[in-house]
Amino acid sequence: MLLLSGERACCVVTAFTARGNSAGAAALGPWSCSGVILSQSPGIVLCHGALFSPFLLEEVRAAQLGSWLQCKVLLANSFSPDIQIQILWPTESRSKEDPRGLLGRGLEACSPVLGFNPLSSQQGGPSTLRQHEAKLLMIVPCPDFQDTFSKVFTCAEQWHFCKSEHEQECGAFLDDIHCLHWFALLEIPDLNSPGTAQVSCVLAESLRKGDTLFACGSPFGSFCPDIFMNTLSKGVVSNIAGEGNVLILTDARCLPGTEGGGVFVFSEHGFNLVGIIVAPLCWKANEWVGLTLVCSIGHILENIRSILVESGISMKSWWPHVQLVAKPVRNVPASHRPAEHLLSTVVLVECGQVWGSGVLVSSRLVVTCRHVVNEAFGVCVKDQHSLEKGGVLKGKVVFATKEDSPYDIAVVELEENTLCFTKPVLASKFCAGEEVSVVGFGAFGQSCGPSVTSGILSAVITVDDKPVMLQTTCAVHGGSSGGALLSTNSGKLLGIVASNTKDNSMGATYPHLNYSVPITVLQPAVLEYSRTGDLHSFQELNRASDRIRLVWRLQRKTTGALQSKL
Repeated sequence: MLLLSGERACCVVTAFTARGNSAGAAALGPWSCSGVILSQSPGIVLCHGALFSPFLLEEVRAAQLGSWLQCKVLLANSFSPDIQIQILWPTESRSKEDPRGLLGRGLEACSPVLGFNPLSSQQGGPSTLRQHEAKLLMIVPCPDFQDTFSKVFTCAEQWHFCKSEHEQECGAFLDDIHCLHWFALLEIPDLNSPGTAQVSCVLAESLRKGDTLFACGSPFGSFCPDIFMNTLSKGVVSNIAGEGNVLILTDARCLPGTEGGGVFVFSEHGFNLVGIIVAPLCWKANEWVGLTLVCSIGHILENIRSILVESGISMKSWWPHVQLVAKPVRNVPASHRPAEHLLSTVVLVECGQVWGSGVLVSSRLVVTCRHVVNEAFGVCVKDQHSLEKGGVLKGKVVFATKEDSPYDIAVVELEENTLCFTKPVLASKFCAGEEVSVVGFGAFGQSCGPSVTSGILSAVITVDDKPVMLQTTCAVHGGSSGGALLSTNSGKLLGIVASNTKDNSMGATYPHLNYSVPITVLQPAVLEYSRTGDLHSFQELNRASDRIRLVWRLQRKTTGALQSKL
């Protein structure tokens, strides 16, 4: 029965105008996204506000578009009077035998610009999908989210959240950061659906990195809902930022069309809504970041409540059965969450204009990647404690593998001991298929601390029966190099993250295919340094065999001089 109530509470929202009566050519549509049914009587739906950007009246657009940050609310009269809104949702689970049937479904990315074509019973589709007309009540911003977003996603790093070229030409889902923090409230008159669950909301302030999350949304919106309606995805809290954790990043894999869908967490109250999907896809410069951007439901509801109070609207009479208060998350299982001391062993490493991650293997020794540091520059290391206080720890590169070494490793010795250091437990064996986590400063640097991504150890590559490379499905981004690969169950340090994968012929980066140096390769040298302070054993990394070199070059022995394009 996992997430059964949450799955029934999610829906697809479609908006369009009759041909010839629209506010502009772009408003014809149809445009669609996901949404969450907050209550049944009256029927209230929450979805992403960017869905309605093509329907904004020209005079309102001219007056308001340049000042989205200052506008507190946009009422229905700000949009085309001809707008038509349809809500499609399931009244019961697709499969009584397997209510989790959509978990793990693999979906290939394709264009989200597809017409509204619900499979109603008249069209031969299943009777479990219901369609209803809705009306727009208001579109409201979440200022706390926007303020935090502007600090984390800086313009200098070239973040963008665009959709297809066709959508950009038509003005829908504009690649405009000012639209991301807007949410729409819709009303379904006289909704009475026994199959629709009353959603329960919880505050995000108790979330911790590594907590398990479930995302529920409909890839590609209104396209083929019998297949894509309310697809579930599992991930973890990769990062959190802002007061009360208003901004959440998760590695749950979502696709275009899931904007406005729900993100759920398990607590003592069962599965509860903790956030709304804002952007399922994002890029930093030209690198795809495999994380989903989420806004805390508690902040959205509190902002709506404040607007209603300021407007003098009686909530009891206007919205009698919706409780605009989210409960705190309690008793979140921590069995699959990296412990705080494991997060603190991963540090930010800065060398000149380059930054990456590193792992503290002793109170003064940091292991990172060779390509992160340069022996000609001094190294600055920032751990969790120094980040909070704005201080840095200085160090120097005392060892770096040679350019022709297959192992991309460097060692930094700090001038002083780190505070509150907990020595990591080094793994001695690896099990393909086990659940793992990567902790590093990928993508965001120090703007919101180290990120956590989850996956499995997909392959253990050996030479002469000894592990020489670890491959995982965790999302790894630029800046993750030198980070920690951890066993989710035992918390042991499995390896040092070295790289993700890039197809040089296409220029595409694949964050979910990445490689780490097994900690067993480094363990003898780390143990010797711990006993004697001698770094001599690290030189063994430069004496790796040709077979190991071929592995890290992604070559076969029989290929001769030919190299892999990856």
